[in-house]
Amino acid sequence: MRSMAETVSPLTGQLYTVENLRFGYPMELLLIRHGLPMHVEKQDGSPADPPLSDIGRVQAKQVAEWLAREKIDRLYTSPMARAAQTAEPLAEKFSLAAEPHEGVAEYDRKSSEYIPVEKLKEIDYERWKRLMYGDIDADFHQFAHTAIESLEGIVKDNPGKRVAVTCHGGVINVWTAHVIGLAPRMFFNPDYTSIHRYMCASSGERTVRVLNEAVHLRTTLPVLGKH
Repeated sequence: MRSMAETVSPLTGQLYTVENLRFGYPMELLLIRHGLPMHVEKQDGSPADPPLSDIGRVQAKQVAEWLAREKIDRLYTSPMARAAQTAEPLAEKFSLAAEPHEGVAEYDRKSSEYIPVEKLKEIDYERWKRLMYGDIDADFHQFAHTAIESLEGIVKDNPGKRVAVTCHGGVINVWTAHVIGLAPRMFFNPDYTSIHRYMCASSGERTVRVLNEAVHLRTTLPVLGKH
């Protein structure tokens, strides 16, 4: 029998004591990478901001179907087209408005080209390697600071809730590094529409639950190739 000093989180089923409850239930933050975008190179220098490819739209529907068994309380999205379009099936499935958040835009927001990272690895390995170490044209440290502060703000605004954010590989990398205590860097390549789960307590503790959850992609990963 559970004692009066204990209770169970409605999100995770985890047992909490009175000492834990002084700080409130943790919220669960889900970061979802966008689906596969188009390869876009603008000759006029304007931002590429690619839309989803046909495969990317299928992936966006797959992740929404996968998460349908869960309760999502709030949905945010990067304002960039590939993330906003990934949010559309989620918004429909959960009857939520996808709230644009400038702070979770990717570092390449102003770039005139977008080359999917697995294609970049094939055609220009040295450039891909530099990207993985955060060697980008934008100010990487400012990008990381903005992304982390923005996600901390989302955590603060949604205590005890499960919140999904459709965003980008760079955002996921710097937030994950922040949570596990590393300096901001690019250190892994999330699959398209992969889910990354974090528990965030109002007392400041942050923990990783899952990285690169992608079982819903079992029908599209063979097309793209694992990377």
